[in-house]
Amino acid sequence: MHTLKLLSAFFKVNVQMALAYRADTVVNILLNLMWLGWELLGLNIIFSNTETLGGWGIGELIALLGVFRLVNTMMIALIWPNTEKFNQSIRDGSMDYTILQPVNSMFLVTFSRITVWRIWDLVLAIILIVVGVNMSGEATTALHILTFILLALSGTIIIYSLWIVLIALTFWFTKFDNNVTILQALMDAGRYPATVYPVWLRVIVTFIIPIAVATTVPLQALRGELVIGQILMYVGISFVSFWLASKVWKLGLKRYSGASS
Repeated sequence: MHTLKLLSAFFKVNVQMALAYRADTVVNILLNLMWLGWELLGLNIIFSNTETLGGWGIGELIALLGVFRLVNTMMIALIWPNTEKFNQSIRDGSMDYTILQPVNSMFLVTFSRITVWRIWDLVLAIILIVVGVNMSGEATTALHILTFILLALSGTIIIYSLWIVLIALTFWFTKFDNNVTILQALMDAGRYPATVYPVWLRVIVTFIIPIAVATTVPLQALRGELVIGQILMYVGISFVSFWLASKVWKLGLKRYSGASS
């Protein structure tokens, strides 16, 4: 209950901040629609020259774009806004105030800033998934949808864990400011199905830096392509990723010297 109250308080504060800049919110939504148009135009150009890409049709690629935007929006709304603030807090020592709070420091660093207007992007992402699945003609069941939601959450946890590891490196390398840029570059690999990549790269984006687990895999579950063993494996990867990220975070906190040092 204490955590839910904190989340509610963070959300209210960020809503107030968003309402203070209504024009910016409208402009950002319009820009997002423009980028979505460019992405769909790019897919249209690709499929004007071929019928499939890595064995996937245009409807499936539109659905994949929706999954990618779904996961990416969660990162943009929750993760990216907090990165710069965290990096600065390590350099100026204001991280002291976060550590001294009677709440998990990783939780505070993650949720203190929320880009509220990105909720609109989540709606767009869901629409893309529904439209793409309908275009592909794939038959979906309630079980497929539940598995999709489970694996989409697992994928988001994996990307979140990668982010925690990257920002935790700031505890060791104070001037490390490229953590968001690195993760965003890695995320771009999830725009296309893992099957378009050569085997060695497919292994990397699935198991070593499991970006595909956050994008391609949930859609495979929605298409009914995964067996129970694969689903459990991918969920297990998310738990292991979060556990490792938590360990790295705790090691980083031990390295932090604070403003008084």
